[in-house]
Amino acid sequence: MDLFRAFLAIVLSFLILVGYQYFFVKPVAEQPVVNETVSTQEQGAGQSAVQVQPVFTSQVTGSMATLPVNPDARDITIDTPLYTAIISEQGGGFKSFVLKRYRTAIDLESGPMQLVLTQTPNTLPILFSLDNGAGKVLPLFTAENDTVVVTDEQGEAVLVMQATLDDGTQIVRTLKFRGDTYLIDDTYQIENGSAHPLQISPAITMVNKSFSHASATSRFLFSGPAAYVNGELVETKLKKLTEGPIVVQGDVSWTGYLDNYFMTSIVPKSEKSRVVTLQGNEESVRTVMSEGIATLAAGEASTHAYSIYFGPKKLKVLQATGSELGKAVNFGWFDILAKPMLWLLNFFHDYTKNYGIAIILVTVLIKGVFWPITQKGMKSMKNMQKLQPKVAKLKEKFKDDPAKMNQEMMAMYKTYKVNPVGGCLPMVIQIPFFFALYRVLMAAIELRHAPFMLWINDLSAPDRLWLGFDIPYLHGLPVLTLLMGASMFLQQKMTPTTADPTQARVMQFLPIIFTFMFINFASGLVLYWFVNNLLSILQQQLINRQTKA
Repeated sequence: MDLFRAFLAIVLSFLILVGYQYFFVKPVAEQPVVNETVSTQEQGAGQSAVQVQPVFTSQVTGSMATLPVNPDARDITIDTPLYTAIISEQGGGFKSFVLKRYRTAIDLESGPMQLVLTQTPNTLPILFSLDNGAGKVLPLFTAENDTVVVTDEQGEAVLVMQATLDDGTQIVRTLKFRGDTYLIDDTYQIENGSAHPLQISPAITMVNKSFSHASATSRFLFSGPAAYVNGELVETKLKKLTEGPIVVQGDVSWTGYLDNYFMTSIVPKSEKSRVVTLQGNEESVRTVMSEGIATLAAGEASTHAYSIYFGPKKLKVLQATGSELGKAVNFGWFDILAKPMLWLLNFFHDYTKNYGIAIILVTVLIKGVFWPITQKGMKSMKNMQKLQPKVAKLKEKFKDDPAKMNQEMMAMYKTYKVNPVGGCLPMVIQIPFFFALYRVLMAAIELRHAPFMLWINDLSAPDRLWLGFDIPYLHGLPVLTLLMGASMFLQQKMTPTTADPTQARVMQFLPIIFTFMFINFASGLVLYWFVNNLLSILQQQLINRQTKA
């Protein structure tokens, strides 16, 4: 039985450190393909039902893939303190969106982070159309000038672009850029310039390729199209798109594409039911947000307003932006604990200017809060260890009568005021907090390219000390990870155990297993575990001295 429990402990360790991503993170919500009217009840009070037909095309980029490039179209450059963007007059899509405060990689020569990886005018993100996103027309939006500059964080600038369709329909696009936010106002005024009624189906389209870069934790976290619909975060796995189009509909707060650290999104400003259609594959995703069918009388105009967010998936920034964009930062089941821990991490960073030190301080704080109950648990384990000779005698004496043996053991525990589960209870209480901080350290953009000290220059990447020669698979010495394993081994040696020799030998492999598991984990997570081990060693040493005295 003891041997079984030892193996069970190993399995649970794997589940905690790796399987958590699959068993405890909120499941990805995948909506079935639907093509029906949203009921007034589902939309909520004050919203009317709207019929929207999603458009499905055989290719990710739709029928616009064959449209030729317009040689008369200019590139409009927008420069603000936060980003530099380029908009093509052909279709009005973003040809480039570069974040000035984030790099593509840790290397200083890697260049700023680019969020637009598509190239042809028909695949650029943010294309407005009146044909429900079918892409049959790619109008020429003529701009007033070819450069827009916002000089400081308090400044703002407006760009006006105008297009006239073949049927006389006029589109006036107004974009407003601000120096202190990644949010861009994007408004379209449609005017029917013909003498006949015009049926339109306004939609805005965005094509995305993954802008994420491989990291130690990215494989555990969601990357792909997402939307906040009817008060719920809907994330669609890229693999699911290969089975056919996905449609979600209802009260859409925003829709977009996100990965561990960045996101591109469209935010509708008016409250009405919309349909979001997703199609593509694991390489590219096409998102179409449709408003439904409307009719404009001759000379009549309508306005369609959106906001665009291209920027970091940083909780503080997104919450300040509003429009429920903060919901894109999702820490799963333990979100209610994780976000305060992220706040603490940033709070300590504001004073120390070092996220490595902030991780240490958060670890010390959490350990301090749980110090009293951990103290009781460790003392209980120590007392249990002292009773092991008596337990062994009872097992020998009543080896043929398990019921009597358990009865005598319970009586002995009561006599000596020892709780047999007292050592486990503190750990059980701390598990949710461990999961929450674990998730934060894996997903927070704050740790991306954040240096700590010495060879650790990126807390979101595995720690590697370059020795001047290549080490197969590792490509460097994982010093912090090895120190973590050593601290775990020392902690295990100091911790009282009630295990028999066979179980104890099995448990000795746990530090080795954990070390291998942590080799490719983010160094910020390893740092937390290492510091937590050191504090546990200190606490155990104090308890050992007290019991001897």
